[in-house]
Amino acid sequence: MRDGDLTYDDFLQRLNIQDVLIDAGYHLNRRDGLRYPSYVRLDSDGRRIRGDKFIVTQQGKCCFHAQQQKVYNIISFIKEHPHFFTEYHAGMSPDRLVNLVCNRLLNIPVTERKTRIVNPKRDVKPFDIADYDIHKFNPQNRETQKKFYPYFKSRGIDLYTQYAFHRHFYLATKHREDGATYTNLSFPLTLPKGDGAIVGLEERGRARMDGSGSYKGKAEGSNSSQGLWIASPARTPLSAAKHIYWFESAYDAMAYYQLYQAQNKDLRKAVFVSTGGNPTVEQMRGVLSATLPARQHICFDTDLAGMDFTKNLMDEKCRVVRSIIEETPERKPYLDTVPNDKDLDSGDIEQLPKELQSSYGKYESAWEEAMSMRSSGLCHPDDIQDQVDVMNKHYKEFRDGLREFLGLDKAKDISCVREQPTYPNKDWNEQLLSEQKQEESVDETLTQERQSEEEQQTRFHR
Repeated sequence: MRDGDLTYDDFLQRLNIQDVLIDAGYHLNRRDGLRYPSYVRLDSDGRRIRGDKFIVTQQGKCCFHAQQQKVYNIISFIKEHPHFFTEYHAGMSPDRLVNLVCNRLLNIPVTERKTRIVNPKRDVKPFDIADYDIHKFNPQNRETQKKFYPYFKSRGIDLYTQYAFHRHFYLATKHREDGATYTNLSFPLTLPKGDGAIVGLEERGRARMDGSGSYKGKAEGSNSSQGLWIASPARTPLSAAKHIYWFESAYDAMAYYQLYQAQNKDLRKAVFVSTGGNPTVEQMRGVLSATLPARQHICFDTDLAGMDFTKNLMDEKCRVVRSIIEETPERKPYLDTVPNDKDLDSGDIEQLPKELQSSYGKYESAWEEAMSMRSSGLCHPDDIQDQVDVMNKHYKEFRDGLREFLGLDKAKDISCVREQPTYPNKDWNEQLLSEQKQEESVDETLTQERQSEEEQQTRFHR
């Protein structure tokens, strides 16, 4: 069987998280009982390794790591803990590893695939904005706006939103050596700590007549590894932003703004960032290091790739915060146990002062009780919420104490918020179009009802 014959959905349906945990070397923690089973790792002497425990949730489909405050399914667990599995080797694709591990656990043979070698493209000319003819959107000139209609109409992005972002897009026309020209809607890429110089373009073509989509990509020679689309309706500088919103495309950023600007007036002052596709470490690190202590709103797509991008951004956030902590003799034993890409609370709790250990113990106990109440199906939602509030209170107390111990300014303890479009929409532009379609359907129904009522009244008067 070729890997790829089974999908991620197949793996999630046919395997339980316990299968993966046991394969990764974890053991059932019988001390916790079976009501809410947990799995722990043991050292060479057979003793439990403190802080390395996963609690099984959601009918065996997920597990939770209390210290990291993270939930994993089968796929994300394998991707984030590759070294636990025999198939792993340095540099291999995470998707390849998932396929190999899951197929082995299902006793399905996987054929070896031949490596395809692709010659890299050479002699690409560095990006130069002077190579393009630029047509800008002028809010005071209707004629300049008309050319943008085909690019935004199909995306449901209205004129108000175009006005808000008009400094951050334009039509760019390039002349080829053979005399041909092509024009794309272009979103300029700049460097987070640069001088504003344009280092590339995120490009989108006109919608095709048959509805099959349109061109999307980046201009040749663009600095895709470091450059991002950085936009603010109120022209807020990146360094002064209180809120940063992350997207995979500029279209999604504009769609999000259109969806929520009426309810959230502060959106005008926020800074919107598009990676123009797969986010790179340099893109993330550049923005994060320039925006302490802004709140980071992660608005990537809801597919598996978007989940990976979210994890990577949160990991990079942890590295940036870690880099500003002064390592003193009393802090070093704990900091040495914190993985480079993990949150500050993911270290060995026993390396903290006794009062912090006690504070964490209260949080962990409250969390396990909350999860137990939720899974039992016997508790009233209000009682569960009360316990969750207790859990959050204990975690805040622990976090405040940990921050003080590490000498970290509260303002620089960067907070991240994951924001996702409503199901089943994959991205924000899709949600915008879906809501517009729903509104049109309602309007059409109301119009039909009104016409029917008028006809009935006409017949009555006759």
